[in-house]
Amino acid sequence: MFSVKMLKPYYIKEEKDYIRVVLAYQYFSLLMDEEVYHFVPLEAREIRINRETQQIENQEAVFVFQKGKQFHRISLADLIKMRDFKQHLLNILSPYIVIPQTNEKKDNIDQVIIELERTNLLRLIDQALDAKDEMKFLLYTGKLSEM
Repeated sequence: MFSVKMLKPYYIKEEKDYIRVVLAYQYFSLLMDEEVYHFVPLEAREIRINRETQQIENQEAVFVFQKGKQFHRISLADLIKMRDFKQHLLNILSPYIVIPQTNEKKDNIDQVIIELERTNLLRLIDQALDAKDEMKFLLYTGKLSEM
């Protein structure tokens, strides 16, 4: 069993389609069998996240960890299964991942606002009728017809 002792990116590279979390020796270490193993960039050295799907694309990547002369190879797919690894990664990526607002959501919001404005005008027309205020009645009915 192993857990993340430290996970900090060496740097993060933002591209049009991907976010790349580049790792270096002193910034990533695991605790395995109560011993600390440090990442060594012998094989994979980055985690690539698709901006659109927000999924890790290079799950087949293998990371190598070393303590003295002992080496452990762990796939990114296995690391992803660890709760604390996912939490560290989410903390790292949170400033870079923006959930895009779809046009459909924006259209729905616009429709709700228009309906609220229409309902409010109808309420104001009713108030003008109750108060027998012809000027406000004409003003609000004019605005309603412009919608």
